[in-house]
Amino acid sequence: METTTYKAAVTNAFNAAAASYDRMGVQFFAPMGQRLVEHAAPAAGQRVLDIGCGRGACLFPAAAAVGPSGQVLGIDIAPAMIDEAALEIARQRLSATVKVRVMDGEDPDLPAHSFDVITGSYSVIFMPDAPAAVARYARLLSPGGRLAFTSPVFTDDTFPFLPPVFTELIPARLLRNLPPAWQPDELRRRFNSWLADEGDLIATMHRAGFADVRVTDEDIDMVATSGEAWVDWSHTQGMRLLWQHLPPAESTELRERLITALDDMRDGPGPLSIPVPVRFVTATVAHS
Repeated sequence: METTTYKAAVTNAFNAAAASYDRMGVQFFAPMGQRLVEHAAPAAGQRVLDIGCGRGACLFPAAAAVGPSGQVLGIDIAPAMIDEAALEIARQRLSATVKVRVMDGEDPDLPAHSFDVITGSYSVIFMPDAPAAVARYARLLSPGGRLAFTSPVFTDDTFPFLPPVFTELIPARLLRNLPPAWQPDELRRRFNSWLADEGDLIATMHRAGFADVRVTDEDIDMVATSGEAWVDWSHTQGMRLLWQHLPPAESTELRERLITALDDMRDGPGPLSIPVPVRFVTATVAHS
């Protein structure tokens, strides 16, 4: 898929989802964002850039870490996401510390050496040329600055963006009518070509200008009130890009199949909890 067309599709998907993004009875992005900030470890008074900030899963933990003497800037390609984040910034009375701007995170138009920490929670994976973007982030960091981002733990047999359990829950026959660019094999090729293998990932980071690269895989619990809540929530995040390309019959069948299977996994009337392997990558810029 041509880059401009792809980015327009991503922007439109997240614009449409912004009002309900991460607000559908599922906990995942907020605890992952909190954990990412813990890995990044910004200090009081530092300057943080959050790539693909969405509604602020990293923004607000970062603001708490840097305190009133620090600065946090969140950028996102989707204007509606920025609008939602701005409302929350105002609600929390953090406008002196936290700013947001509409901007393409793949090529941020920002001054060199203007940040001490850059974070990106499940955002770098959506970029058509993520390794080139990572190299640009190195130039935005001050000496000794740190980059920290998350991605799924990709494997050849898992469906992109989803926990491994969904490999069994989403039958291949339901996806055969997807456009070629959205077929699972093509998505895996596009998104995990440098992220799946730890050695390739570290080598890519070194070429981009980073040292002390650390790759840590941790489970983050994805907690939903019900199978239906999870399916509704999946329309507000990355999987929306797949839902909107499924023909109506396949979409209906998949929805019913997932709700039933996920509810069967619940512990009685309690919530659904799925451990999701998440890859945390941290690195220090190599320039002095």
